[in-house]
Amino acid sequence: MLELPGLIDPHVHLREPGATHKEDFGSGTAAALAGGFTAVLAMPNTDPPLTTQDSLDAAITLASRKAVCDFAIFLGAGEDNIQSATDLAQRVCGMKMYLDQTYGPLRLQQLGSIADHVQRWPKDNPIAAHSEGMSLAAILLIGALYDKHVHICHVSLREEILLIKAAKEKGYRVTCEVTPHHLFLTEDDQPHIGEGRAEVRPRLAAKKDRDALWENLEVIDCFASDHAPHTLDEKDSKNPPPGFPGLETALALLFGAVNDGRLTMDGLIARMYTNPQRIFGIRNQEQTRVEFDPDVRWEVKGADLQSRCKWSPFEGFNLKGKVRRVTLRGRLVFEDGVILAPAGFGVNLV
Repeated sequence: MLELPGLIDPHVHLREPGATHKEDFGSGTAAALAGGFTAVLAMPNTDPPLTTQDSLDAAITLASRKAVCDFAIFLGAGEDNIQSATDLAQRVCGMKMYLDQTYGPLRLQQLGSIADHVQRWPKDNPIAAHSEGMSLAAILLIGALYDKHVHICHVSLREEILLIKAAKEKGYRVTCEVTPHHLFLTEDDQPHIGEGRAEVRPRLAAKKDRDALWENLEVIDCFASDHAPHTLDEKDSKNPPPGFPGLETALALLFGAVNDGRLTMDGLIARMYTNPQRIFGIRNQEQTRVEFDPDVRWEVKGADLQSRCKWSPFEGFNLKGKVRRVTLRGRLVFEDGVILAPAGFGVNLV
């Protein structure tokens, strides 16, 4: 049995408020515990989006009532909260800027608004932004001009990881994350997953892009699931929304890379615990550990997952290594597929 620290997923969509038929703070944090995560950082593109004190208060209240693991929440950057965002900075793990494609109502389209947000945001709090398209170059430049820490989400393309590598070599204050689905799937897997179910942003890329991520592993600071659940009815519809669930498969997939020699165990822990904790200023969780059986083999079946969406792009994958028990702040909260923590046991780590 391997003993791991409580893992931190720095990028999840728990769909509350506004879309709790897909997921909520209860079901999403249950999925987190099943995957070995004792803390999740929730994104703000909800309905309503988390851009004001009132909306942030409401989300924190809901999480405090329902979450079974610990959490922190991002503030969304909007056109209408440039002046007020900094007043909320100490209550969040970072500010999320949507500059390109997104599922939800948040998107910054004015260059001046982007620059104003970056200039005003505190230096000790990261600014998270997507890596899609030309917006990556824009946010790297603006962040460098104002000497702010920019965290790039779900890097998927060769040119993106190489640009981030160059920015780091120049001394830019930049970190980045990669998802398991971009490390283990490519566009060639779309027919197996299904046309609608394979919709995700950024899209599954070419083999050369996936290979470039592995070849530049030293550039990647965090592994993040980008857990983005939708129901099967929605994914199988004529207009499928983009997003994959991922909290419950991430650790086993990445442990497979350890077994294959592509990743070290120290490197896994650094990217799933040490670096996320440092980057986002997450408080230490005392008496917290994950017991992981490296020898258990299991087949991914969406119907067996804790996530409310009950499907996975890795359906049918045979994985090795499974979370057996999770202890959070001295209390056994998960054992052999059963959630033992009461609703509201999770605390805000900011």
